[in-house]
Amino acid sequence: MKLIKAKDFTLTQSSNEIERNEQIDATVLSIIQNVRKNGDQAVIDYAKQFDQTTLETLLVSKNEFEQAEQLVTAEFIEAIDVAASNIRAFHEAQKEKSWFLQEREGVFLGQQVRPMDRVGVYIPGGKAAYPSTVLMNVIPAQLAGVGEIYIATPPQKDGTVNPHVLVAANRLSVNHVYKMGGAQAVAAFAYGTETIQKVDKIVGPGNDFVARAKKWVYGDVAIDMIAGPSEICVVADESANPAYVAADLLSQAEHDEAATSICVTTSEQIAEQIAEEVDKQLQTLERYDVAKASIDTNGQVVIADDLTEAFDIVNLIAPEHLQLMIEMQQTT
Repeated sequence: MKLIKAKDFTLTQSSNEIERNEQIDATVLSIIQNVRKNGDQAVIDYAKQFDQTTLETLLVSKNEFEQAEQLVTAEFIEAIDVAASNIRAFHEAQKEKSWFLQEREGVFLGQQVRPMDRVGVYIPGGKAAYPSTVLMNVIPAQLAGVGEIYIATPPQKDGTVNPHVLVAANRLSVNHVYKMGGAQAVAAFAYGTETIQKVDKIVGPGNDFVARAKKWVYGDVAIDMIAGPSEICVVADESANPAYVAADLLSQAEHDEAATSICVTTSEQIAEQIAEEVDKQLQTLERYDVAKASIDTNGQVVIADDLTEAFDIVNLIAPEHLQLMIEMQQTT
């Protein structure tokens, strides 16, 4: 993991990154046009090309849901139920409400909140399974009162969907799960096919192709955001535990080779210990190759003079995940 001084830290897009985005855009636009023209068959053809599987239908069957229940543990189901309860409680408190004021006779001011009819949720599945992403995207939609919720997730090579993803969907009573991933899934949700209805909004994380596809369909359909590869920034001072910092940095690095893991610390000693811990813990990861590629390319420990400089770095990064492992100052 690279150690650098704060004054040497920069966030600039290299010419290679710009060229890669242009290449991705060309591929994505081609996929979107093909799906709009050829519907289901285009999606099935892309499953064969990108997922190395031959599909007869895109929709997960009732039998597949039942089989998935037999492939997960009771502990997993218990964990899913506990997580769902916590997520539901959080978003219940977040709900917006309609309200109206009568300023004077005949003049009303206010806000009317109405649920969307149909939402498409993208669940990544190419490199790992993310049942938690099912919960975190479906539950808010249910609480908002969305009429229909569809899930898209890439099929495995045997043509099935990861059972943990299916069980999570089933626990939330979502029975429209489609075997499709990448830009083709975004296009199918955005414009509809013979068997997939057009949705009002597409949500959920994905790889570069999913992110760029959401960018290109935005306007024809609503999206949550254009999310890039996962990233985390940890601010640590002398009180931080280097082992904990390293574990949290690796928790995002193992998502994707393009993920970014950055620690900003005010201690050169802690910086060196964190770098050592990252190397040590890296050896134990099941997804070693992915995490190592991420750390080698985008892993940094930035040494700042003080917390003010550290926070300037954080504001420059504007990270997806931010953790403060610092001793809190008492104020009076």
